[in-house]
Amino acid sequence: MRKLIFILALPLILFACNSSKQIVVETPEVIEEKPDYSKGVYFVKAESYFDVLDKAEEEGKLIFLDFYTERCLPCKLMDEEVFTDKATADFFNKNFINYKVNASKQRGANLAGHYQIYMYPTLLFVDAKGNILEKKEGAAYPTKLNELAKSAIVKGGVVAEM
Repeated sequence: MRKLIFILALPLILFACNSSKQIVVETPEVIEEKPDYSKGVYFVKAESYFDVLDKAEEEGKLIFLDFYTERCLPCKLMDEEVFTDKATADFFNKNFINYKVNASKQRGANLAGHYQIYMYPTLLFVDAKGNILEKKEGAAYPTKLNELAKSAIVKGGVVAEM
């Protein structure tokens, strides 16, 4: 009798132990060899911020960081209207290593904490050592963004391509 109960109960136990949750593993991103500049400002995909710093050092460029969250409407506005502006994209793609930071994810939240970012979007221009040259909380239209970029270039002492 015990064997019969066990045999009948076994499928119930096995199905009850199945979880409907899926395990999501974040795969690290690596810096792409051939960036696509056709869609506006090109944001590198890197495994870590240290890779971005290394790339900036290697290329003698400053870094533009766009701190955003997925629910941020001004962030989406910048993606749609500012980062797609051809003149802005050309200038940023030539002169900066551009890096988007999702502050609602662990690595991004850590970096946002390091730079004391509390408002989204926050736009940072940093040198290859991670020192802040310019900071703007809130969205910026192309004119203001380009002014900040040029100011960062002057402060960073790098040669810009206009």
